[in-house]
Amino acid sequence: MGSAWDQRLGFWWIAEDHPDHPAIAASPEGACSYAELAGRAHQLVHLLRASGLQPGDAVAALLPNGIGLVECALACNEAGWYFLPLNTFLTGDEVGTILEHSSARAVFAHERFASQVATVEGGALAAAFAVGTIDGFVPLGEVRAAHPTTAPTGRRAGSLFVYTSGTTGRPKGIRRPPPDGDPDQAAHDAAVFGRAFDFVPFGGAHLVSTAMYHGGSHAYYMGALNVGHPLVVMPRFDAEEALHLIEQHRVFSAYMVPTQFHRLLQLPEEVRARYDVSSLHSVVHSAAPCPLEVKRRMMEWWGPVIWETYGGMEGPATIAKPRRWLEKPGTVGRAIRGTRVAILDDDGNELPAGELGGIYYGSDAPSFEYVGDAETTQAAYRGELFTIGDVGFVDDDGYLFIRDRAKDMIITGGVNVYPQEVEAVLASHPAVADVAVIGLPDDEWGESIVAVVEPAAGRTADGVLADELLDHCRAHLAKYKCPRRVEFRGSLPRTDAGKLYKRQLRDEYVAR
Repeated sequence: MGSAWDQRLGFWWIAEDHPDHPAIAASPEGACSYAELAGRAHQLVHLLRASGLQPGDAVAALLPNGIGLVECALACNEAGWYFLPLNTFLTGDEVGTILEHSSARAVFAHERFASQVATVEGGALAAAFAVGTIDGFVPLGEVRAAHPTTAPTGRRAGSLFVYTSGTTGRPKGIRRPPPDGDPDQAAHDAAVFGRAFDFVPFGGAHLVSTAMYHGGSHAYYMGALNVGHPLVVMPRFDAEEALHLIEQHRVFSAYMVPTQFHRLLQLPEEVRARYDVSSLHSVVHSAAPCPLEVKRRMMEWWGPVIWETYGGMEGPATIAKPRRWLEKPGTVGRAIRGTRVAILDDDGNELPAGELGGIYYGSDAPSFEYVGDAETTQAAYRGELFTIGDVGFVDDDGYLFIRDRAKDMIITGGVNVYPQEVEAVLASHPAVADVAVIGLPDDEWGESIVAVVEPAAGRTADGVLADELLDHCRAHLAKYKCPRRVEFRGSLPRTDAGKLYKRQLRDEYVAR
């Protein structure tokens, strides 16, 4: 008798072979089976094709956690489109910039985010659909019913298209060519992703507790669907509610970020002891460094079920299995199968075990690109290997340890924030003569964003000015990019050429 991995896997084949198996066990919109979810995705394909979309087009979605994002992703995956999930905390200007830069041909938006798409029009857009009511958008509920739930003809695999803030302050789009072959086979092949984290086929439910627009969350909820794990979707994370859902649905797998671990551990002991979490088998975390003590305490509570992965939207690099991490605390694991990890010096020479250098990796997967930015794409590569800017070393057993991250990038709550974008907004305020934005260690968020400001002549460095600057940030930036506090200094440390000694500044505040 063959193993569970010998059967036909992947969302589309599961929908065919096990149509009544639950695909969404719980969500803000309710539950549905694999067959029902497949039918909803088919409808969107017919709708978008009728709107003029062609293979290779991008479909954007500004939607809350729920079935809508899943069906959009699935529709793109069977019609050869790029699925572009948008961060729901973006401002209207940021949404508009991304839609224009990506040449998105269609957008789905929930009425909750109407203000963020109020000025979206023209450009490459062929269609704009609203979940609910948004001025200028076609109500999705009224038009989708006219299209069949049967599989479309000419199906082809699609791909993911994500944006992250660039170091220059401009949005940076990352995508890869879609895989070859039909969607059924592509989804079956993608089930290998779940296997890497021991997502046993039909093992149980998968908890979706992070924002589904995030590339990491997307990778794991799709990985779960491809191996038959029904999704339990939280509209937003609440620590005790997560425990309740784990117990209620006998959750088997999950994806989380370290901030969530911190909040779970902050619950009173009697609350934590109230819930049965023994069903947990594979809980993967990434997106930000996890403090050693936090991870140790989670392992003591949940057992050796917490997996770690390192990489970026450019591609995964390593996996740290729970028991290996306990043997080598702090490691982010060894290179995944088919991937090579190398530590290079500034000249591109590979360094031996134990020596600190730039982390580069690569695989046989199609090369990614930063869309519309050939220079940045080229700069990330050295031959077949690329870097996301981190520094670290490998030990004698090939386990990777990170000692620093991208030069200035801040990771707060599992989300990347690039200081230059925040600095540009603050520098536009007349009360700011100079500014540096840094990330400082934070037990809950991983890093806390701090703005260090040199006030303009005639302005007093006090709480009134700090509040004024924070309000200015909130008016121009997504909430997660805004500093948590403002510090004032008479001057900032710069070289004669004007380059900011940001590391020196950060070390000084860390030392305090």
